[in-house]
Amino acid sequence: MNRYYFLLITLLFPIFLNAQMQQMNAADIALGIEKLNVKGSVLYIAAHPDDENTRLLAYLAKEAKVSAGYLSLTRGDGGQNLIGNEQAELLGLIRTQELLAARKVDGAEQFFTRANDFGFSKTADESFKIWGKEQILADVVWVIRKFRPDVIITRFPEDSRAGHGHHAGSGILAREAFTAAADPKRFPEQLAYVKVWQAKRLLWNTFNFGGTNTTAPDQLKIDVGLYNPLVGKSYGEIAAISRTNHKSQGFGSTLQRGEAFEFFSHVAGEPAKNSIFDGINTTLNNPNIQAILTEIRKNFDVKQPDLILPHFLKLKKATQGIDFNHQLLDDLILASAGIWIEANTPENVYAIGDIIPVRLQAIARTKLLVSIATTDKTMVLSPNRLSSSDLKLTAEPTTQPYWLQENHPIGQYLIDKQELVGNPENTNQLSVKLSLSIDNQPIELNTPVVFKSTDPIVGERYQPLVIAPAVTATLSEKAYIFNGNAPKTITVSLKSFKNNAVGFLVPKLPKGWKSNTDKIDFNLPNKGDEQIVSFTITPGTETSGNLNLQVSVDGKIDDKGVKNISYAHIPNITIFPQATARLEKIDLKIAGKNIAYIDGAGDLVPEALKEMGYAVTKLTPAQILATDLANYDAIVTGVRLYNINADVKLIQPKLLKYVENGGTLLIQYNVNNGLKTTSIGPYPFKLANKRVTEEDAKVNFLVPNSPALNYPNKITAKDFEGWVQERGLYFATDIDQKYSKILSMNDTGETANDGSLLIADYGKGKFVYTSLVFFRELPAGVPGAYRLFANLLAPKQR
Repeated sequence: MNRYYFLLITLLFPIFLNAQMQQMNAADIALGIEKLNVKGSVLYIAAHPDDENTRLLAYLAKEAKVSAGYLSLTRGDGGQNLIGNEQAELLGLIRTQELLAARKVDGAEQFFTRANDFGFSKTADESFKIWGKEQILADVVWVIRKFRPDVIITRFPEDSRAGHGHHAGSGILAREAFTAAADPKRFPEQLAYVKVWQAKRLLWNTFNFGGTNTTAPDQLKIDVGLYNPLVGKSYGEIAAISRTNHKSQGFGSTLQRGEAFEFFSHVAGEPAKNSIFDGINTTLNNPNIQAILTEIRKNFDVKQPDLILPHFLKLKKATQGIDFNHQLLDDLILASAGIWIEANTPENVYAIGDIIPVRLQAIARTKLLVSIATTDKTMVLSPNRLSSSDLKLTAEPTTQPYWLQENHPIGQYLIDKQELVGNPENTNQLSVKLSLSIDNQPIELNTPVVFKSTDPIVGERYQPLVIAPAVTATLSEKAYIFNGNAPKTITVSLKSFKNNAVGFLVPKLPKGWKSNTDKIDFNLPNKGDEQIVSFTITPGTETSGNLNLQVSVDGKIDDKGVKNISYAHIPNITIFPQATARLEKIDLKIAGKNIAYIDGAGDLVPEALKEMGYAVTKLTPAQILATDLANYDAIVTGVRLYNINADVKLIQPKLLKYVENGGTLLIQYNVNNGLKTTSIGPYPFKLANKRVTEEDAKVNFLVPNSPALNYPNKITAKDFEGWVQERGLYFATDIDQKYSKILSMNDTGETANDGSLLIADYGKGKFVYTSLVFFRELPAGVPGAYRLFANLLAPKQR
């Protein structure tokens, strides 16, 4: 048997969006043929998902036909979520997939560093201090050395015009990495895997938006609004479709048509006068290859793409051992032959160590001889006849994003293998490595093992295969609040991913804390079985600590829960976070019991309120209009409700009437742009993009005798210790004097801001507007945030 004909598990193929093999049409093949004649690459560098210029990326990939890539320093973990309540790392997972979906549209590749988006930063120096500048610089250098771009383009300048410390930092890192990537003395440990690389030039893609215009008539410019007849869209249209994938940020975009110019300012390297590719030869110089490509372009027939196969195979043989776009050529060979291959499983999840039945299916629509070799036989594909082969693979390793394998500090993820740096997803998911032979020429392929199902409404669906621990233990909350020494019952959801899972659960507590049981036995006979177990914890002398769960099955100990994220626009995401939660013992008093909560953009505040002892009822705007609100002691609106829900215009009069009649209304932060109503409160105030990003910034009490600071809990400076990520954002300005401004705070070197917490008496009731980030602090278990929030919910003091 030919040595290329084999099949085995490989660790080299990433699971990708929608997982099934992508089928090129004739227009895609025609565009690919044009790309084969072009060499060169461009790397675009910015800080977050959504920072990239999708119109320029589409132009580069589909008009200039070079390899284009986007390096996002972060995964957008620190932003807000407009489609759900996932925050931090979970939000980063969603935005990673949204970026991959965007790249599928505009044709670029996606890269990341290990930098964690810790939230808004006002300066690059602050960002570097938290990230660890040298390590993130090393990651940028690694991506440059690996991708080998001829041109590097930044989205942002290095100063305050960038509008964000992360943005400015991305410009600084790009400039320093431009030089460092070519220096063998910089990060020499990388040279075991890659070679040094010097890009030709570094450019800044200047802009005119947000009230800032950095473009100029003397700058180099490109019209990226061209129309591509093969795609049937202009690059403005492609860009809008690409950008609309950023759904967690609410970036649905209108398709743009017509000329549109991008401007560029020189930063480093050789200046360009006429084109960003000045002095760069983007055309293949090999006469033999050029001749074959000429044959291919001349003979390609969109109605019979398979007739071009012999020419493609001739080109493949001629390009062996030389620098060429081999992956694209292989893709074009498969597409022109009408070859489709997939490896699917009957179930979407298996336990580690399970034997997985895999059905390998393939079909070819060409008369040339096509065969696929497996470990025990060779499948010969008859023209347009589906062939299949059954395989068995071992389930490993456990599904878990490589950057979330370990607990990490605030500034960066911990990555233990250099080869993983930059990758958007894991490279070790279960897949099949095989060799396909077309007319006796081998093509190496890696086919991911996926789960395929048929939805009665959606139809055929593909999702990534999940490899799970034998049994997971999932806690209901990220943090548990204990009021003094009062005990609390903790519930845990056990889930089995194998048959006959017998074992026990052990809760590990902080020193001095006690559980009513040392272990809980379980017997889950069937795969998929779930069992809710509980135990009671009594606090000890320590005021805080962690609860850690250990699961023992068949003598093996694991410590994982399970979290599923499902949205229609991205693949399902399943991760196995550590089964741990924060335990906090606090002195907490509440006044009032029944809370109505109106969801906004998505947060975990209702769950935190339940932890505090409130009875929480979620109400929609329609229910608000139909409900007697007098039954509630307080009403709370979710974050950004007034930005995302036009119904606030309808419910606002009733909410204010509720306050007038004696109720308490607490409105959490909104942003200043896109408000559905400007009448948020009973008296005027405005919102501005002003914030305090230092989570330990000093908080001054402007009205020390305010009930907000005294009832039912006495608030002191200690209650503002241990806050995470920031203090507040989008503070109020132009505040009517009828509001009491309770607090002031500021970042280092800035003037004090008194717009974070406004309280006003209105009729018999109390109106509260707060820009403090309770939506971050409460799920994180910050004691002072709970105490202050309880005070804000307390009824008006007569």
